[in-house]
Amino acid sequence: MTNHPFSKFVAILGRGKTKQRHLTFDESREAMEMLLAGETHPEQVGAFLMLLRLKEEAPEEIAGFAAGTKATFDLPENLPAIDIDWSTYAGKRVQLPWYILSALALVGAGYKVFMHGTEGHTPGRIYTREVLDHLGIPIANNFTDAATHVTQSGFAYVPLEVLNPRLQRMINLRPILGLRSPVHSFTRMLNPFNAPASIVGIFHRGFMDIHAGAAQALNEKSFAVFRGDGGEAERRPNKPTQVWTSHGPDGLDVETWPAMLSDGHAPKDEIMDISRLANIWNGSEADTYGEAAITGTLAIALRTMGKADNMEAAQKLADEIWQGRNKAQIPAAR
Repeated sequence: MTNHPFSKFVAILGRGKTKQRHLTFDESREAMEMLLAGETHPEQVGAFLMLLRLKEEAPEEIAGFAAGTKATFDLPENLPAIDIDWSTYAGKRVQLPWYILSALALVGAGYKVFMHGTEGHTPGRIYTREVLDHLGIPIANNFTDAATHVTQSGFAYVPLEVLNPRLQRMINLRPILGLRSPVHSFTRMLNPFNAPASIVGIFHRGFMDIHAGAAQALNEKSFAVFRGDGGEAERRPNKPTQVWTSHGPDGLDVETWPAMLSDGHAPKDEIMDISRLANIWNGSEADTYGEAAITGTLAIALRTMGKADNMEAAQKLADEIWQGRNKAQIPAAR
């Protein structure tokens, strides 16, 4: 019997401590294209993902996987211009997803936001799609829907199964394999409509350089990654936040945003009632932590988009946008 064409990638990763190596960008891209074309066996998928997990993925691998995935997208012509790509793949379990209000505040200020993500891979978390459904904000069923939503409202949310169903099946292997896989990392970097700015949240501190390096390999114009609450792109206002921003292959800035609240411990929301988000938006309820998370996240997004020259100016603009928001923008919650 001859070796399967995909077996070479498994062999590169599994040869042992002295012989294994990272995949190159081109190898990673080819491997992902084969995976998404269904040209592999189930055993190969599990072995490949877990060997990568054991080795820990490298920036060139994440970049190649993202590029291989983007090659599968059947995008409509005349894509609308997007101001910022916002990935949301982690879910929230301690605090409500305040970042959704940050993104909607950007939209209310006239910016175009493309959001993509997934849900359900980890029990006990609230995911973006559930909240958008509750707020009456439509979910795109395809790329054409997404383009229409952006044109009509300035906002689109595309689930991972729409971006690529095979990726959704791979990310759903988490409870079967018992561990997260690189799919959780590189999907954050897909930027389907090629926005000039991207904002990404991670949970594990060690992935900052991996994502920043992958963004440089992909020549992303302005790509910000930081350790966000629960792994989402949401600033934790009770702690300093280090933000790594890549500007193409050679540019990388690291800024430490100060804590916004004196209490270093985030309060745990025992109820996680998503209807409160609409209340905070329309001003019928106040939440010191939540509103700091909203404006703090909004400030990072504005800085990433190049709308402010420094952190202080970005926070000032974020506060102004939040205070001046149209409180009727969000429809009545379902």
